[in-house]
Amino acid sequence: MIIRAFLPAMMERGEGVVVNFSSGWGRSTAPEVAPYCATKWGIEGLTSALAQELPPGLAAVALNPGVIDTRMLRSCFGENAASYPDPAHWAEMAVPFLASLSARHNGMPLTVPGM
Repeated sequence: MIIRAFLPAMMERGEGVVVNFSSGWGRSTAPEVAPYCATKWGIEGLTSALAQELPPGLAAVALNPGVIDTRMLRSCFGENAASYPDPAHWAEMAVPFLASLSARHNGMPLTVPGM
C-alpha cells in the first residue's frame, strides 16, 4: 500500500499530506454506478480514519477532483465528456491547490476549486 510506504518518512519529517483521490460519488450515490460509489466511499472512510491516527503536523484528505474528461468518462458520457477539462487543464488548476494543503486540512473532504 502506497500510504504505508510514504508515511514513515513523513512522520520522521513531522510534516506531509496524504491526498487520496475520491469522487463526488464517494459522498453521494447514483444509479448504475454502485460499484464505483462503493469504492469511493471506501476511500472517504479510509482517509477519515487515517486522519484521526496521524500525529500533529501531518494530514490526510479525501479529494474530489471534479469531473475530468478521461477515457472512463467518455465511456459513460460519450461526446459530452469533451465539455469537461482534460487532465492537463485540470492539473493546471489543481496543482496550486494541492501544493497549498497542510496539516490544517487534516480530515477535510476537499474538492478542487473551480471544478
